Amino acid sequence: MEGVKTILTLPGDLATFFWLTLRPRSALAAGNRFLRKQLAMFQERKAKPRRPDTAIRVALVLLSRIFNWRDALIVVQPQTLISWHRQGFRLLRRWKSRPGRPPIPVELRQLIRKMAMSSPSRGEARIANGLLLKPGICVPPRTVRKYMPKNPLGCPRGNQRCSTSLRNHAAAIPACDFCVAVTAPFRLLYVFIVIEHRTRQIVHCNVTTNSTATRTLQQLREAIPSDHSYRFLIHDRDSSFSPRPGQSISHMGIRVPRSPPRNPKANSLCERAIGTLCRKCPGFLLPATESHLRFISTNRVAHYNRGRPQSSIGPGIPDPPSDLPVAPQLPRHRIPKHLMVVARPVPGDLHHEYDLMPTAA
Repeated sequence: MEGVKTILTLPGDLATFFWLTLRPRSALAAGNRFLRKQLAMFQERKAKPRRPDTAIRVALVLLSRIFNWRDALIVVQPQTLISWHRQGFRLLRRWKSRPGRPPIPVELRQLIRKMAMSSPSRGEARIANGLLLKPGICVPPRTVRKYMPKNPLGCPRGNQRCSTSLRNHAAAIPACDFCVAVTAPFRLLYVFIVIEHRTRQIVHCNVTTNSTATRTLQQLREAIPSDHSYRFLIHDRDSSFSPRPGQSISHMGIRVPRSPPRNPKANSLCERAIGTLCRKCPGFLLPATESHLRFISTNRVAHYNRGRPQSSIGPGIPDPPSDLPVAPQLPRHRIPKHLMVVARPVPGDLHHEYDLMPTAA
């Protein structure tokens, strides 16, 4: 606030000074004598003036260079005015001799940030060498480090983490797991699902009464086509995934990494999909038989793939229908007159899907 007040006060003092220079010399002398008489009255009554702020100090220092100020100075001692002058000179010299190198051009700063973000494993030395050898721009590594983007919280190193690796190989990673459902006659059934990491689409879902290794292997053969592009398969250490299914899957060109024991976060996407299915299907609808549970799961998976928005992919739909309208083509906050919103219930579920349909003529 003190600096803002100084900047706003100095232009007014400067304008007043130029206006006084246009007045006659006799008027200036009379005004000067009139002010001195008033200051003498304050001095005789021992009245203490208010403390001068930065604006008053700067004005007094600038005016003292024009006339002989020693006879006109009353509010402070001469040594105080001289110290104000020296302090201003030190600030001027400090501003003119700022430490450090001058900033590089804005285009070069943007280029350094772009190179650092496109290749997170590169350090300042490699970026500086890349600028020197090919474009011929000489930038020291310490200057490159100054303009590189800072690492986010929780990721102090510049290398890739497990989440980054999963994101890079998401198109080649499916995941599978079992969930348990209890029917009305208290019969225990197992629901097996396979989900893709990139699209979040459930590519296979089936219900079985026993989750043996042979049954699991057969389900995986039905879920994974022969012309697949998968490289890894993620599952937990359940007894249903014995070494025999793992060896048979490796013959299909798919590696099965061993997940940590008792760590469901290693298969978080599949666990999240199973949690959604268990909360919405068996949680609200009690299946009567195995075929009833298969019917509920099939409809729920269809709604999961083609009707349920997911925030992790956009938001978007894993398998969007071809007639899905594009949002920018629709007017904002309004529904066209020739269209209407229609609620369509999901078979075997408590949810509804909402679509735009043309109005009846």
